[in-house]
Amino acid sequence: MRNLLKCLILPACLFLLMSFKAQSQDPKADARYVLRTGDKLQLKYRLTPDLDQIVAVQPDGFVSLNVVGEIQVAGMTIDQAHDAILAKASERLNQAELILILKEFTPPSVVVAGEVRHPGKIELREGTTALSAIMQSGGLSDSAKSGQLLLLRKVNDRFAEVHQLNFSKMKETPSLEHDMALEPGDTLYVPRDRIAIVKHYTSLLNIGATFNPTTAFRGTP
Repeated sequence: MRNLLKCLILPACLFLLMSFKAQSQDPKADARYVLRTGDKLQLKYRLTPDLDQIVAVQPDGFVSLNVVGEIQVAGMTIDQAHDAILAKASERLNQAELILILKEFTPPSVVVAGEVRHPGKIELREGTTALSAIMQSGGLSDSAKSGQLLLLRKVNDRFAEVHQLNFSKMKETPSLEHDMALEPGDTLYVPRDRIAIVKHYTSLLNIGATFNPTTAFRGTP
């Protein structure tokens, strides 16, 4: 009888454990998930269904809604965005009741640019570091003479912090002593030639279609 119970209980426990793990990895089921650009939200108003809509979070972090107009939701959890939207909607609707659903989410990513073999955006997985991101981008190209890496991390809507890394030292040690764990939205830039004096912070206006590494990174003595 005991052996029979073990045979029944063990698979059930494994099933529950796997189900919980799968749910915890799904941003749609995670109350702590923070909204980001590209996410799609579904809004349902119980008393006024004609105002229901599906919207995407724009690059500036805002969504455009039928009732409240433009409102910033990037950086918020679903619950925080729900409360912010409902507060605005209540100014125009009587007894507003809102259901906010994360319809689609954008996987976190980083950008690897400059002198690498395959520059572009890569999906950010758990444990991704600057070194592994460079490797995923095909490694440094032959034109990367200095081995210098510059990591840009956004600190607010106007500025990004600049971290200097050395590719050769990163390869020498398997630890994070000379490497850095990456975060969503980071940008790794590999300059062709070494930039001797690097700014600690750079304006986000310097990073874009008209990107100029001299303007973006080079500091003054």
